Amino acid sequence: MTEPTNKKTKTDNSLLFKYAGLATQLLIGLGLAVFIGLKIDDWINIKTPVAVWLLPLLVIGALIFKVIKDTTIKK
Repeated sequence: MTEPTNKKTKTDNSLLFKYAGLATQLLIGLGLAVFIGLKIDDWINIKTPVAVWLLPLLVIGALIFKVIKDTTIKK
């Protein structure tokens, strides 16, 4: 027997994939930002890890901006 398909299941799945993609972008973006920040701090040769703090904050800010932009009601 086949399971009946309804619109709610399809929208739930698309929403799931949308948020899973956002979570993947967040994790990869933060990982790359920390890695690049470590390399920049080693290259500049400073004791305080400035780039390790600033780059992930920029990634988080950019992703928050993207979520706000994607979820606003379009006129």
